[in-house]
Order: sequence, then structure tokens, then C-alpha cells
Amino acid sequence: MSSSRRNSRIIAARRISPSFTLDLSPNGPSQIRTASRTPTAVDHDDVCEDDQDDIIVEYEHETYGPAPGEKPVDPFEVTMGPNDPDNPKSWSKVYRWYITMFSAILVLNATFASSAPTGVIPQLIEKFGFSVEVAKLTISLFVVGYCVGPLLWGPLSEQFGRKPVFIGSFFAYTAFQLGCALSQNTASILVFRFLGGTFAAAPLANSGAVMSDIWDAETRGTALALFALAPFAGPTLGPTVSGFMYVAGVSWRWVFWLLTLFAGACLVFIVLTLPETYAPVILVKRAQRLRKETGDTRYWAPLERNKMALSQRISHVLGRPFVLLFREPMLFVMTLYMSFVYGVMYLLFEAFPIVFAEGHHFNAGESGLTFIPIFVGSVFAVIVYLFYFNPRYARLMKEFAPHPVPPEYRMEVCMLASPIYTISFFWFAWTSYSSISYWAPLMAGFPMGFAIIFLFLGLINYAIDAYLFVAASALSAMTVARSTFGAGFPLFASQMYEKLNPRWATTLLGFIALLMTPIPFVLRVYGHKIRRHSKFAPTNTGPAPPPKQTEKPNQTIV
Repeated sequence: MSSSRRNSRIIAARRISPSFTLDLSPNGPSQIRTASRTPTAVDHDDVCEDDQDDIIVEYEHETYGPAPGEKPVDPFEVTMGPNDPDNPKSWSKVYRWYITMFSAILVLNATFASSAPTGVIPQLIEKFGFSVEVAKLTISLFVVGYCVGPLLWGPLSEQFGRKPVFIGSFFAYTAFQLGCALSQNTASILVFRFLGGTFAAAPLANSGAVMSDIWDAETRGTALALFALAPFAGPTLGPTVSGFMYVAGVSWRWVFWLLTLFAGACLVFIVLTLPETYAPVILVKRAQRLRKETGDTRYWAPLERNKMALSQRISHVLGRPFVLLFREPMLFVMTLYMSFVYGVMYLLFEAFPIVFAEGHHFNAGESGLTFIPIFVGSVFAVIVYLFYFNPRYARLMKEFAPHPVPPEYRMEVCMLASPIYTISFFWFAWTSYSSISYWAPLMAGFPMGFAIIFLFLGLINYAIDAYLFVAASALSAMTVARSTFGAGFPLFASQMYEKLNPRWATTLLGFIALLMTPIPFVLRVYGHKIRRHSKFAPTNTGPAPPPKQTEKPNQTIV
């Protein structure tokens, strides 16, 4: 197959494929998962480069039907054109923005629940008589559920549709929040928290996929930048709300009643207002309707014939992400960096009370407010991304056309964010003396929140662009890894800060961040060379042309 033909297919695939879920995670933060028209089940070890493109195109046809302008293989094959009223991308912008904002609220719901018990931990210890370490498990076990959930809800939504998965998972999630509110012993509240996190991971895995379903590539960047706030807003707001509930003398049970009401309200709106957005499932429903209306059983949708054996599906869902993670050094390094960022965010739930409650005598409600600068920094980062970096990338798309923009350009935001992220640790560390105004360490949260959003957006987008046809598996690996860090870091935070004191404990984190600071710069300069040796990154097919007149040949884009 010629290089030009191969490149055209890659470009076409990029326009329709991966988008992601934030999952700071939180992906964040948030889970993040791709919804791609391209499969991740192709074994790249068994096929040559030329054959890969044929398999990808064939697989796309089996899933979505003929491409625009291509005739159906079978006249009874049900298809969907770009202007079809059933096509989610053709719905009104107002309706699609409602779906976008509601999907973000679902993620906010899940991430808010992850940190909400922080403010009532003293009451939990008094009620159940367990240790501080066990009390922290009410947060960690919920985040552990984020490791399990994305591996289930993403593939299930690609088989049965987004809406049924949202309905089923949120029904169970609401029930488990109710279980937490009524818990009478340690075992019950810990088990319900873990199960609640597992089912709460559904929006982390699928809300980003909904963005891919309803927006074209040009608008999707704006939608996802706004959507990226949700995985980080939830964890920062949780301690604030529960802290003031504790100060007001409200029982710890009302924290979980609040979570139950929030989840239940979302469930009602899912049932009444959220449509099915996954095109292959919409085609299946259309085929079923045609068979019923006409009595002709020959009508069929591509997804109905694209079935995978159970053993293949298990291998695809559970095995491939980890094969990719450990066989791709580039992905491993990015995952390590993102996991550290995500883990530190949850570690701060233990570190901030030590600095502000013990050092500056804040009450539980006031301690919760100390997370607000992180959120404000995140909002500012999104504004900068929308009004500067997103238009800049749009110009690059035109300059590189008809070729795709090399993934390395996604590192621009990370090259700015990584030094800022490192500096924020040293800022927080050496202003955390009780003799220094609390405003000094408090404002260190602003650059930290700013950097977290930029690192998240840059690394996720780089992974999508670099691992185009296996992006779903790459992002699944990143989600599981960072959720593991998010669950583990709070468990040793108190001991580390008590033994080392806040200055040296935070300085240690700063030095780790310093070691990781060069990662975006290395990927920006050498990423294209590393990808040439990858068995899973198809973007090494054909060199991209240099930017056109708007840039000088030797100018570095930063």
C-alpha cells in the first residue's frame, strides 16, 4: 500500500476516532476512556504494516457501516449518513451542550463522592472505633473501585450502548450510597464504599466517550477542555462540604444521605433526558425497528455481526492494556507521571489538614476551603487552554494539512506545566511554617491546579494521537494505574508528614516532581524517534511536512 494512501486513512481515522473521559481523575481528578471507531483487538505482532491499515478499515466498516460515498456491501445493511437525524453529531448544538454539561455533572458526582468523607473522619472514628488508617480506607477503597470500573463499563457501553450502562450503574451506585448512610459496622461501610466506587466509575469511563459521540473533531477540543474541570472540581469540593457539615454538628450519615440524593437525582435525569449516543447501537435499534415494521428479517446493523468470543473479549478488555503499558516505554513513562500527579492530589487531603488545621488552627470547614485555590487554578488553566492553546492547535491542523499534526505538539502545554508543578511543591513546603501567614501556602494551590489540568490534557491527548488505533487500551492502562496511585497515596500521607514534617515531606514530593519534569521536553524532541520503534503506534507511517510560512524552519514551537 502506498504511503500517501496509508496516510490518508490515518488522517481519516483521526478525525473520527479517539476521544477521552476524564477521569482524574481523576480520568481527577478523572477516569478517562476513549470511544473510537477503530478497534483495539488487532494483534499488531501478527500483521505487517500494510495489512494493519486494511484490517482497520475493514473493522471500521463492520462497526459503523460504509464510509461516506461508499456503497453498502448488502442492500439490507442499515447505515447512517452525516446528516441523518438519528446521527448524534447532527443534533442541535443546544441539545448537545446540555448532554455535555450533564455528562460533566455525572463525573462531578462520582469524584465528589470520592473525597466527601474527608470532613467527617473524626465522627467515623468515634462511631465505629477504628483507627485513622482504617478511616482513610473510606476514601482509598472508593478510588480502588475506579481501577475495576473502567475495565467493565467501557466495553459494556460499546456492546449495549451508553444509556443502559449509565442507568444500571447509577442505580447500583445510588443503592450503595444508601448502604453507606445506613451502615452499622466497619465491614459494611468499607464494602459499600468499594462497590460504590466501582459503579461510580461508569461516568469516568463513558462520559468522555459521549463527547466523542456527539461532537466533531473541531468542536470536541472545546467541549473536552470544559469537561476536564469535573474530575478535579469534585475532589476539591468534597472536603469543603463535609467539613462545614461537621462543624455544624450534622451527623456523618447526612454526608452519605447527601450523596444518595445527588446520585438519585442524576439517575432520574439519566432516565428522562439522556439519549443513546453510541452510533453502532443506534443502528442496531434502527435495524430492529425495520425488521418489526416490515416483517423482513434481512435488515441488519454492523454491530450485530461484529461479535467477539468470550475468551477474546476477556483478553481484549483485561489483557491488552497491560501488555501495552509494559511493552511501550513511552506509555509507561507518561502513565507514571500522570499517576504521580493523581496520587498527590489525593495525598493532599491528608497533608492540607496537617498544615492548616494543626499549624494554623483551622476548623474542619475552613480546612475544606483550602482546596479552593486548586480549583480556581484549574479554571484558569481551562480558560488559557480555550483561548490560546486550542486556537493555536487549530492553526497547526491547517498548516500540516493534509497530514495529521505530529503528537509531539501536544507537549506544548506540558512543557509549560511541568516546571510550574514542581515549583508549587517547594512553594508550599517552605511557606508552611505556622509563623508565616496561611495565605502563602494557600496560594501555592493555584499554580498546582493550573499545572495539573495542563499536564492532564497534554498527556492524554498525546497518548490518543500516538497510540491512535489502540488508544482505548492505552487510556485504560493509564486510568487503572493512576487510580491505584490515588488509592494508595493517602494511606501513607499522615505518617510521612508527621515523621518528616510538612516542609521536608512536601520537598520530597517536589524532588520527585523535579525528576519527572524533563519528560515532556524529551517527548517533544525525541518522541517521533521513539514512536518509530513502537509496534502499536501507527503514526510513524510517513513523515509529516514542516509547518508552512507561519513558522521559520528552525523555530521551536513552545
